[in-house]
Amino acid sequence: MKKKSLYQMTPARIVFGVLTCAALCVDSFDNTAHAATAVAAAPAPMLVRQGNRLSVPAGSPLRERLLVATVGQDALPHEVSLPATVEANPAGTVNILPPLTGKLLELRVRLGDTVKRGQVLATIASPDLAQAVADAQKARDALDLAQRALVRARGVNEAGSNAAKDVEAAQSSVAQQTAELHRSETRLRSLGAEGSGGQAGQVLKIVAPMAGTVTALNAAAGANLNDANAALMTVSNLDSVWVTVNVPENVVGAVTPGQNAVVTLAAYPGRSFSGKVGFVSAVLDADTRRARARIVFANPEGIFKPNMYATAVLGVPQGAQPQVPASALLMNNDSVSVFVEAEPWTFVRRMVELGREDGDKVRIRSGLAAGERVVVRGGVLLND
Repeated sequence: MKKKSLYQMTPARIVFGVLTCAALCVDSFDNTAHAATAVAAAPAPMLVRQGNRLSVPAGSPLRERLLVATVGQDALPHEVSLPATVEANPAGTVNILPPLTGKLLELRVRLGDTVKRGQVLATIASPDLAQAVADAQKARDALDLAQRALVRARGVNEAGSNAAKDVEAAQSSVAQQTAELHRSETRLRSLGAEGSGGQAGQVLKIVAPMAGTVTALNAAAGANLNDANAALMTVSNLDSVWVTVNVPENVVGAVTPGQNAVVTLAAYPGRSFSGKVGFVSAVLDADTRRARARIVFANPEGIFKPNMYATAVLGVPQGAQPQVPASALLMNNDSVSVFVEAEPWTFVRRMVELGREDGDKVRIRSGLAAGERVVVRGGVLLND
């Protein structure tokens, strides 16, 4: 059967053919559009792994959540915060010991009182004081007798009635009694009585040897003082005080006299006091394994009070080391790592060895170099 040309077809056939072709074209276009839409709707991968490298492709939402920064380097001293205690300056502290055993009759000061030099602190009744006063009186009377005997011996010798040796014996007696009187009076002066003890009725006055503050009080009125080596009280001059710092063994080698220090006190929040280390002990405490370092502070206003707790911040010298924020560190069991940028938006995990912490930053002993770029925020999103 011969094919009919388009001109030979009836109008109905022509219309049917055109509609069929149009339908086929529409179906083909719809399929192509659906395929293109499906390709466009497929999300970009968040992370691409290539060996030990992690790449964040363009369009990944991770790019907005990661922050990359350059590794810095710091050679400033590392600040170490150590516990400390305020103490009275040993050079201005005196323990008041009773010069004699006896009974404490009166206590004229209280703990914390300010006293002046020569002020009466307490009174003691002591039989030993009466003995010391009696010895001085006997020595004075014996010297007077020896001096009169010497005058008589010289007079008799001049009259030719006795030998020269009698005069010499009298002179020797005067010398011996003079020495005995000096000894007894020196004894009274060492006790603080100086000959007034007999007039005071065997009562000894304890006076302050220096101006200061009563920082310790160990007895009350009426107590029997049987140990002459036990301190009755302590007087300290608080115009200058020590802040004693307990320095651990691993830091003691970096603390030297003259080193700057900043001290804070719990009693005065928000205030800090700058000073210098004046002394570092050459011996460590056997129990705590710490050495004592002392910082000198002038205390004209009485801000520093003995036994206050304090905190001392010392600067320990350090060599130049890379430094990163603590947020860059990732803990993996017993190791610490960071993500280093090998290429733009391509990162490699690297293990590092940590040094000292300085606030919110950490020094790196090994594993990083200054100038490299690391992930400092959002690194946990790369961690797997």
